[in-house]
Amino acid sequence: MKGQDGSATLWWDAGAGCLCYIEQTLLPNEFVVIGCRDTGRLATAIRRLEIRGAPALGVAGAYGVALAALTSAATSREQFLDDVRTGAELLRSTRPTAINLAWGIDRVLAVIGKTENMDQARKLALDEAETIRREDTACCHAIGHYGAELLPESCTVLTHCNAGALACSSWGTALGVIRSAVKAGKQVRVIACETRPLLQGARLTAWELARDGIDVTVITDSMAAQFMRKGVIDAVIVGADRITCDAVFNKIGTYMHAVCAKHHGIPFYVAAPLSTFDGKSRELDVVIEERGREEITTMGNRIFVPDAAAVKNPAFDATPMDLVSAIITEKGVLRPPPDIPSLLTCTNTK
Repeated sequence: MKGQDGSATLWWDAGAGCLCYIEQTLLPNEFVVIGCRDTGRLATAIRRLEIRGAPALGVAGAYGVALAALTSAATSREQFLDDVRTGAELLRSTRPTAINLAWGIDRVLAVIGKTENMDQARKLALDEAETIRREDTACCHAIGHYGAELLPESCTVLTHCNAGALACSSWGTALGVIRSAVKAGKQVRVIACETRPLLQGARLTAWELARDGIDVTVITDSMAAQFMRKGVIDAVIVGADRITCDAVFNKIGTYMHAVCAKHHGIPFYVAAPLSTFDGKSRELDVVIEERGREEITTMGNRIFVPDAAAVKNPAFDATPMDLVSAIITEKGVLRPPPDIPSLLTCTNTK
């Protein structure tokens, strides 16, 4: 079945003519697959975090543009392109921080623009989206291969948020490293930070690893430093939503773990595809998504914060490069500095 053992979590159902995905907000209590047939529904899914994770957003964005092309009833190429661009911009607006979303959208837009024939454009759009999905799977396995070599034969790895199959189209980035290490015969135990406020570590990472039979323990985010101090953690591995030449953007709380890892002499690894790299921006140029108050104030039907109290809810933080031991990509392991500045030429000096 889809979604098990690191297998597909986001895919095109040719028979039904729709994009299928595991609805992540319902996990771990319910396993539900949604069939999405238009860009409006897909945009809602992305905003609600039914689909989340940088690589997955790249794949979803690609399929979203294909959906816009497939569902356009335009009779002229001008109107057809307008329909596609409207759908693309709707999707682009949903998550400002993760760069992969725009990357996937732009790749499919580029192939659509290469032909005057609308039927051919629809076919090319879907073919390109399928190619991006296949590339993502291959990319995650390559990241897993290179990253597994960094881990000792027996180790405990701490991870934050979810950078597994659910955050990609399959296998995962940070969890792909762990899966590949286990497949290679290494004894890997995982400590998953719960990842407040939406508990992606507790709900999603623990669900993925438990289904794979990989040893996983969930802790609150505030416990991580003490576990490091006690010598429990051998390495930290996280994913990334965007990487500039001076910082790694990932789920809020990542910076805290990086600082603690540095203090305790623990390697801090980032597992991310090259599509996550942003050579045009520096840290201060990147918009950090601010999410709704209710994600912090409310759990279930119970309110935990008084109405008179203000709330801040940034979805991501930035970890400076000097705290990063290595970035694991599909092309190999980069150790900043100087590898990252040489790969990313930052021309924006604002």
